[in-house]
Amino acid sequence: MLEVIREPLAEAFFVRALWAVVLGGLTCACLGAYVVLRRMAFVSTALTHSILPGVVGAMLLGLSPYVGALAAALLTAAGAAWLSNRKGTSEDSAIGVMLSVMFAAGIAMMQLAHSWRDFTGLLFGSVVSVGPSDIAIIAITAFVVLASLRILHKEMELASFDEEYARLLGAKPALLRAILLGLVALGAVACVRLVGALLTTALFVIPAATGVLLGRTLPQVMGWAVACALIGGVGGLYLSYYLAWMPSGAAIVLCCALPYLAIRIFAPRR
Repeated sequence: MLEVIREPLAEAFFVRALWAVVLGGLTCACLGAYVVLRRMAFVSTALTHSILPGVVGAMLLGLSPYVGALAAALLTAAGAAWLSNRKGTSEDSAIGVMLSVMFAAGIAMMQLAHSWRDFTGLLFGSVVSVGPSDIAIIAITAFVVLASLRILHKEMELASFDEEYARLLGAKPALLRAILLGLVALGAVACVRLVGALLTTALFVIPAATGVLLGRTLPQVMGWAVACALIGGVGGLYLSYYLAWMPSGAAIVLCCALPYLAIRIFAPRR
């Protein structure tokens, strides 16, 4: 058993992937707690999927994919906010429109490049290919996100459970929501290399949904979510290492889902 655990650690790419999964899982799990409690899963899906045209465009122009992804995510958030403020357009409709337009634009740009193979890792993730620069970006993102959540913890916790009461106490739920969307965009950009644009939402939602089933306070929800993300991430890496046919991104998501499914099956009243 020890040999099974130690063998992959002798590979430099596996150690880098392990660092990336730990940092990315920590970031997404903490953000996901707010996303799930505020019922913003669809918003996070839109932001994670809409980074596709930004990354493809940046790669075609020879720029950093992280710059393109961040620009696309922020454009989606701004576009959804603008559309939702128009008369006759609900927030869900605005988000759905931006998600569809941005993802379709990404597919069109991939076709323009005449090579889908080059973007397979972008769609489905390729955590084993992360380099030192990727880990540095993920680490910086984790620090920014966690520091922001620590500073705004009380306000965000209050707004997550009761926006009206938070407004009466002087908090600004709309501003806090905008900040949270920006942090989700950062987290999505940093983690797209881990599981891909199509599966990044899972890192925000599944561990946090597990945390909600097990925790009774926000810190407890975060703690369980982080544990689920780390166990699922590390387990998924080992699974994809020993099962060559299993993509790392899919393995990570499936391993994160196991605790949630187990709780739902064996403790349905939780």
